[in-house]
Amino acid sequence: MIGLIAEKVGMTQVFDANGVLTPVTVLKVGDNVVVGEKTAEKNGYNAVVIGYGTIKKKNVTKPYAGQFAEGIEPTRKLVEFRDFEVECKAGDKLGIEVLEGIDSVDVIGTSKGKGYAGVMKRHNFGGGRATHGSKFHRQNGGVGMSSTPGKLMKGLKMAGRLGSDRVTVQNLKVVKYDAEKKVILIAGAVPGTAKSLVLVRKAIK
Repeated sequence: MIGLIAEKVGMTQVFDANGVLTPVTVLKVGDNVVVGEKTAEKNGYNAVVIGYGTIKKKNVTKPYAGQFAEGIEPTRKLVEFRDFEVECKAGDKLGIEVLEGIDSVDVIGTSKGKGYAGVMKRHNFGGGRATHGSKFHRQNGGVGMSSTPGKLMKGLKMAGRLGSDRVTVQNLKVVKYDAEKKVILIAGAVPGTAKSLVLVRKAIK
């Protein structure tokens, strides 16, 4: 697997050689620090632990700081990439050059939180009649059972918290790499708010 941690800057638009306008998401790829390695002999699998971003010392707990080797500053985020295809060791810094040459990527992030939402917004219910006097416009209707087992089943689609979920968007086309500015332009939208961290990896499909 090849992947890095990036920061979502926002969206813009670019023109290609034929003059076609393409909306793109801008991802900034700063220094990804190799925090540690896991081996099949010791841990049962091969992986590389990568850190990104800075964090204030007062916010670093002792258990969290214990994951970092001597000489490596604690980072804001830690991610484990299994079967990493790039040769590296603890303390190395990886940048946008790791991803250059890859045409399609998968982006993993946390979707925007939208708070408490009803069934029409959360599950795309049709709702009731919008006519006067129906008293059933945007409700979910009856949820009880008239027969065995006579209870509410788990997973019933009802109102509740919407968003703030881990979302993976696959096979996004890379429009441009800018090594000087350390940014990647990806066609389309990716999950998360501006300044949020996302994982960018080589498309697996």
